[in-house]
Amino acid sequence: MSAYQTQTTLRSKLEALECHFTWALDLSKIFILRLHDKLVDIGTEGNSWLGHIYNLRGFIQCKLDSTEDALSFFLQAAEAFRQVRGADEGPWLVVNYGNLAWLHHLMGDQAESEAYLSKVDALKKKYPTPSEDELHAELYAEKAWTVTMLDIERELVSDYFQKAIRMQPDMVEWNTSHVIWLANAFIRGSTEMEADILDKMRDAEEQDPENLYLAAYYLQLRAKEGQDVADEAHELAERVSINPVSSYSAMRAILHVYRTCRLIDEAIDLAAKAVENNPEERYLKRFAALTLKWKIIYFSESGVDESMIGRAVSLYKEVISLYPDSSFVVEMDLANIYAKSTGRQNEAKCLFQELLKRKLEPAEKQLLYNQYAKYLFFDLKDYNKSVEYNMKAAVIPIKSYHRENSIKALVKTKNKGRHPKCREIEECLKNL
Repeated sequence: MSAYQTQTTLRSKLEALECHFTWALDLSKIFILRLHDKLVDIGTEGNSWLGHIYNLRGFIQCKLDSTEDALSFFLQAAEAFRQVRGADEGPWLVVNYGNLAWLHHLMGDQAESEAYLSKVDALKKKYPTPSEDELHAELYAEKAWTVTMLDIERELVSDYFQKAIRMQPDMVEWNTSHVIWLANAFIRGSTEMEADILDKMRDAEEQDPENLYLAAYYLQLRAKEGQDVADEAHELAERVSINPVSSYSAMRAILHVYRTCRLIDEAIDLAAKAVENNPEERYLKRFAALTLKWKIIYFSESGVDESMIGRAVSLYKEVISLYPDSSFVVEMDLANIYAKSTGRQNEAKCLFQELLKRKLEPAEKQLLYNQYAKYLFFDLKDYNKSVEYNMKAAVIPIKSYHRENSIKALVKTKNKGRHPKCREIEECLKNL
């Protein structure tokens, strides 16, 4: 066999693998940098998805052309799986070995790539699936978790989780992650609320009573349904506060529960105390900034406190400096805060204009257009231009809360029948 044929055969074997290099084919540099920051903030202590986290971090490092770091993370993933699963090998290593086969191929070490391909084949023979059309439960679970982090194939996430859980119903963390994803998708506005989601979350909490992240999401959904969960929120906040900190420690989720319960001052105090106790954790500063934004934009019925705006601006600027590659949403929040200050209108205008010129992902454009439309409507009273940007947000075909919000605004304007752009609005809505 010629060298060319050997390379072609190797490439075809690699492309047939189930791993990150075949799941995520078209990620932009912007998205990769933001995902990198998100993964760095995830805590590792007691995390049952640690092997999956390291696998994804290795893939991201490879995409950032840091192959040595990628190799280190892939090897850490293999070790994490051994510790979590309590065995030296198993089907959970199929994705990891596939990643290593790809990495060594990209590094030019074809012999090592072939060696990992052989390891994948050996595992698949030792741990066969019921049919050739199905993956192993471990692969479905890792694929489900990974695509939630990559924010791709949203419509398949639940299917992947359900297949994994059906095959191995004893894996509590898979069921927990599935119901959290369902709840989060509803809260973000990307799916309708399933009729039995509260029952599913209650059952999941009974199976996984120590998972505070799950408990916080369950409280948030119950609060959205109108239940009084304030006392439970306070109790859960105390438990969260004494646990090891990480971006997945449930702090952000419990802050959202406080917001839903309109306990905004308590949310501000809780976040500020977390920052005081853990000043080196950048994501806690991000959470604290968020609570100040809520107070200024949504809970200032008696008027805006300029001193609080100053406090928020200072904290937001610090957070932006801590997330240089993933601060888009934070900068947009800062622009909205400027807009609420009587003396910082020009700063709001300049920052929004800067963001509008920036290269963004479609979902980010949709979010920005929706937020800018609100700024134009409520702060500048520029109703015509607000309609234009709501239409821009609506025509981006990504299902989200922000798209639905812009569509509702357009429908409301059209139904009034007095706006000069009524015909344009009607045509826009008809073509969605």
